[in-house]
Amino acid sequence: MVSIGYAACHWCHVMERESFEDEATAKIMNENFINIKIDREERPDLDHIYMDAVQAMTGSGGWPLNVFLTPDAKPFYGGTYFPPKRAFNRPSWQETLQGVMQAFRERRHEIDAQAENLIEHLLNSNDFGLKKLPEEEIFSAGKLEEATMNIMKLADKKWGGFGRAPKFPQTFAIQFLLRYSYCQKFSKQSASPNAPSPPGVPDPAGEEGKGKEQSSLGETALQQALLSLDKMIEGGIYDQAGGGFARYSTDTEWLAPHFEKMLYDNALLISVLSEAYQLTKKDRYREVIEETIEFVQRELLHPEKARLNDPVGQGIYAALDADSEGVEGKFYVWNREEIQELLESDTDLFCEYYDVTEMGNWEEKNILRVKKSIEQFAAEKNMAVAGVKKIIEKGKKQLLGQRNKRVRPFLDDKIILGWNALMNTALSKAFAATGNKAYRQLAIDNMQFLLGRFSANNSNEFYHTWKNDIAKYPAFLDDYAFLIQALIHLQEITADKKWLIKARSIAEFVIELFSETETSFFFYTNAGQQDVIIRKKELVDGAVPSGNSVMAYNLFHLSILFDIKVWKERSLNMLSSLGSTITRFPASFGIWACLLQEVITGTNEIVIVGQLSENLNQDLLKQYIPHRVVMISDYSDPVFPLLTGKPATNPPSIYFCRNYTCLHPVFSINDLITLINKASGG
Repeated sequence: MVSIGYAACHWCHVMERESFEDEATAKIMNENFINIKIDREERPDLDHIYMDAVQAMTGSGGWPLNVFLTPDAKPFYGGTYFPPKRAFNRPSWQETLQGVMQAFRERRHEIDAQAENLIEHLLNSNDFGLKKLPEEEIFSAGKLEEATMNIMKLADKKWGGFGRAPKFPQTFAIQFLLRYSYCQKFSKQSASPNAPSPPGVPDPAGEEGKGKEQSSLGETALQQALLSLDKMIEGGIYDQAGGGFARYSTDTEWLAPHFEKMLYDNALLISVLSEAYQLTKKDRYREVIEETIEFVQRELLHPEKARLNDPVGQGIYAALDADSEGVEGKFYVWNREEIQELLESDTDLFCEYYDVTEMGNWEEKNILRVKKSIEQFAAEKNMAVAGVKKIIEKGKKQLLGQRNKRVRPFLDDKIILGWNALMNTALSKAFAATGNKAYRQLAIDNMQFLLGRFSANNSNEFYHTWKNDIAKYPAFLDDYAFLIQALIHLQEITADKKWLIKARSIAEFVIELFSETETSFFFYTNAGQQDVIIRKKELVDGAVPSGNSVMAYNLFHLSILFDIKVWKERSLNMLSSLGSTITRFPASFGIWACLLQEVITGTNEIVIVGQLSENLNQDLLKQYIPHRVVMISDYSDPVFPLLTGKPATNPPSIYFCRNYTCLHPVFSINDLITLINKASGG
């Protein structure tokens, strides 16, 4: 019996208390089963295999994941949460155990047949990529419109986000919509401002907007992307007092989250908020980037000390639990009386702004959330915005100080390579958007930690987790893919080409050990790993991007930076092999959709050669240019094709290129943006 869960999983703790810690239940389990507990974050490869098996058997999945295996580790029965007594149309855990025991003893041949059928199903579902569509059917501008319309069919026009509760951030869909709106702005084929909304895309203004001019699809995409970010930022899924985002919301309004905070969610949200801030320059996005990174530094940063002959590094912990003192959300919620004692005369204004009442807005407690913008709220109170902000900020600090005296949620203090790499990319993007040099330094320190602590003998072979000075478990595809991506971004913000050289070297290692020979895709586990029953390919962009989609992106960009044509061909083959799946289901293939968008619209190759000033570098980085590669150097360098034959000048020469064909250099970022806009149709 294998039970798979994770440290911050609420229902995992519930089943642990109700069943696994019950002596009578434990006696049945220990006398009749070999019981194995797996942390899905330490062994996501096993979680993927057995989650797929349970979904095939039951039609749904989740955690805790409880699955029964034959002695040769093949699954034959399973489910998620089982109550201690029959409830929710579910058998009790003891009934389940007894049923499995009886079947295993009396109908072993049926169990073996079921296990073999499941393995065959898992292998068949792994066959993605054996066929591919012609490129002209994939790489057409109409595919981007189709993908956008399919995302918008899922859009919640009132509360933002996509689909019904429970609602997840779905940052990949938001990122795609931001980029689509940007491209449509400059597209010669974009709809006129007075064009009606395309079929299947409701008027974002609702009933009130009938008869008025409707937005183009690009404008509608932008509205939905920003609405989604705004509503999450205003909701309880965002920690109004301490910064940082919870895993997901249990309701449509983003009020009540499951309160666990995962590193990867916050990394992905920082990344997309950085793009939104570059595009809109909305101050609240910058503030939330700052508040969320402050949360990471305050509550998730590993206090690594310098070692002899070793640079200081910084690792980042995995997650914070939803529960404290055995109660979900207790650390984060408030009574009005508590706030009254802290804020005194500022209480009424603070509580009204954050929807705090005597009765509570959630289970007789209050989750801080914002129902009106601060500008609208200040106008209704006939106060200056700055005055309201001062009271709100003071109150937040007082609440955070008081909250820090409470019993804290459990900290999952393992450090995961892939999740750290996602945060590393987020820090690079946050520095680019805001210019805060502390983010760049933290990205450098974190990368030194990852390369120094996770690699085996300073090679390109990495481990998946690190804790108490021990790195273990061979790294998986997404660890490597996210690390390569982070190195590419780090080169952009530091102008240090050593990061790109390392990225190429790791990519070569991944190609050697993770490639599937029949297709262009990559397996999740390396060729030498022996403790899995099958090697799976992960293609769906779920809670985190799939390793395959990020590797396709990496190969595409590295092929330009190093002129490796076979890598570009492989990236395009990966896209082609997914066929129309990307555009039919863009919410589940969001990173793939973003790459498809870049391939269709073209990559902006930006090169700066000469004595670079900090101001010039920041002027470039703060621009919203989503489809780009950047090379910055104070000298011409034949190792990198984009730098070859471009002499250093003072002031630096700025080149805009497509497919290595460069226009005459310019000497200001404004002139560069003009060239990019013209090339994009603007």
